[in-house]
Amino acid sequence: MSKPIGPYTPIVRAGDWLIASGQIGMVDGRLVSGGVADELRQALHNLAGLLDQEGASLTNVVKTTVFLKHMRDFPLMNEAYMEVFGDHRPARSAVAVVELPAHALVEVEAWAYVGG
Repeated sequence: MSKPIGPYTPIVRAGDWLIASGQIGMVDGRLVSGGVADELRQALHNLAGLLDQEGASLTNVVKTTVFLKHMRDFPLMNEAYMEVFGDHRPARSAVAVVELPAHALVEVEAWAYVGG
């Protein structure tokens, strides 16, 4: 799992909630190659690793925000997103931004509910 590239905590527990900071498709300090779909798969893999450290998984995710450098990548993002999440469908927002850290094409943040 990659270390944060800024002064923030990657995941925070707040009562029954886990709030994950934005994850990009980095592994070993470098962005994965292959474009937005591969970056998103890696970002979600990174997210899953953070959740696992807290005893949770992607099935606990109830809300994501996906930041895209190019809204034209929306269909590719959707395909990779559905591939990783399977039948689980958290609420989601997707927005286009001017730039992302490390020149990433996509970033995803998440809220996960771990209460009873």
